[in-house]
Amino acid sequence: EDGGPVGYVILGLGLLGLLLCAWKGLALYSAGGKISRQLKTSEADKSNPLGRVLSVYSDNPDVDLETLELKLDEAILRESAPIETGLGFIKVLYVVAPLLGLLGTVVGMIATFQMITLFGTGDPRMMAGGISEALVTTMLGLVTAIPLVLLHAALANNTKKIVDTLDEQSAGLIAQQE
Repeated sequence: EDGGPVGYVILGLGLLGLLLCAWKGLALYSAGGKISRQLKTSEADKSNPLGRVLSVYSDNPDVDLETLELKLDEAILRESAPIETGLGFIKVLYVVAPLLGLLGTVVGMIATFQMITLFGTGDPRMMAGGISEALVTTMLGLVTAIPLVLLHAALANNTKKIVDTLDEQSAGLIAQQE
């Protein structure tokens, strides 16, 4: 309550960000597991990103090396987009949260100065509400942004590992073809 309407917005964005991180984490965990199983078999299983990339190789046995490389690059790009989906929005949330905290600080200080203008500085309790709103929203913005930054970094790292695996396997197929 002390954060006012801006505080509620920050809490809502924080909850949305945590839910998005949980969803993305589960999706990456699932994709990573499927890719790990695909690495253990030589037959391409199209139910996972690596299997779909490997199927490009098996579906085009007679193409020249340059065409195969282009087709594999295209398949990796096609598979990378869904894997990376959502990371940009998490980044927006962790950038916006402290800015909203700053907005709450400004709103709280405006309320404080309005109280000073109306009633003077004689009673500090009159100013306490605005100062409390300013401090609480700043704290909420930081408490929301810090975990989202850490979760984003972890998710981006897992995403990079998956895309790197796709790239490595593709490079291996091209080297095998030479």
